[in-house]
Amino acid sequence: MSSPSAAAPPAPLTSPRRAVLALTVLAAGAFCFVTSETLPSGLLTMISDSLGVEQSTTGQLVTVYAVVVVLFSLPLTRVTARVPRRGLLTVTLVVFATASLLAALAPSFGVLAAARVLAGVSHALFWSIAAAAATGLFPPEVRGRMVARLSIGSALGPVLGVPLGTWLGQQLDWRVPFAAIGAVSVVLAVAVLALVPRYAPEEGGAARGLTPSVSRFVVLLVTTCLAVAGGMAVLTYIAPYVLDHAGFAEKSLSLVLAVSGGAGVVGTTVVGRFLDSHARACRVVVLIGLAVAHAGLWAFGHRPAVVVACVALTGACFGALAATLMHRGLQVAPGNTDIAMAAVSTAFNIGIAAGAFLGGRVLAAGGPHLVPLMGAGLVTLALVVVLAEPLLVARRGSGPAPRPAEPALTSTTH
Repeated sequence: MSSPSAAAPPAPLTSPRRAVLALTVLAAGAFCFVTSETLPSGLLTMISDSLGVEQSTTGQLVTVYAVVVVLFSLPLTRVTARVPRRGLLTVTLVVFATASLLAALAPSFGVLAAARVLAGVSHALFWSIAAAAATGLFPPEVRGRMVARLSIGSALGPVLGVPLGTWLGQQLDWRVPFAAIGAVSVVLAVAVLALVPRYAPEEGGAARGLTPSVSRFVVLLVTTCLAVAGGMAVLTYIAPYVLDHAGFAEKSLSLVLAVSGGAGVVGTTVVGRFLDSHARACRVVVLIGLAVAHAGLWAFGHRPAVVVACVALTGACFGALAATLMHRGLQVAPGNTDIAMAAVSTAFNIGIAAGAFLGGRVLAAGGPHLVPLMGAGLVTLALVVVLAEPLLVARRGSGPAPRPAEPALTSTTH
């Protein structure tokens, strides 16, 4: 077995303070990417009315974005495998900013869809490299906590970023949120260039999984597809559900979704405290909570208080879900973690695309009240897969032996 030094060559050191600042900037980038990815769900009616397209067609902007991420995550990660992460992350954010500004200026649905494609390409690369780049700055024993901190950005995307974007769209114009995301992304690109240390990808502290296993990684990919499809089916079409089925006033939509924004932060923060010591239990609890929340939306749509509670629980569990999936990917990656995270990102976005597509079909065929029922079913299937993992792994074998702990890029342990 290789020694730690052989597994991860010596890397440039960075101070703990700079590592925390870099992590914060990347979390902000995650917030922008995930907000942009799901933003059409909150602006659905406004975009449809402005560009003269059906709501179900507008909802497919989420699907298009996700499909692009699915198609480009692995190829782009392989092509850029030897590119220093600081420059690559900077370029990725610049491309994303350009795509966001193009969306803000789009004169037609076709141009808007093209902007979504460009944004999806940048998203594909960002999520393939950001997790390892951020958590590799810290020692292995606290990476679960660091993954959760990075995930706070992605958790806030659908449950705070989208409500805020929806409110901006309602007050001004649906184009304003896209323009704001573009402007913020330019600032973040400059911050990444200043804060992320320059080093070769293979020198990163999280360049390899700590307990590599092919079979467990396959289980993770299946779990990701199912759970994310269930969660995003509900989140993509939450506006029609809240307005048309639950009967909330349009001005209440942003407030209802913002409630789950706070819950998303709490859920991600709480799960981060236990990921390093109880990773599997975290996945199980999060999936149970998400299934219960969706079932509650289906069964109690006529009770406003229960609807708000279930939306909040959805936000808390979906935010925590992203952290548990990322952390698991960094643990059981059977090879290079950037490639592994590209695969996780691909699975995540297959789930997003499937959820948005199936949710749109259910919405058109049976109405918004049936979308949460479908979501609960998919999340329950994901839970079954997680619970069956020991049996599945025992049958197929666990894969390579665990790797020794690898050094972080920080000069001291936090």
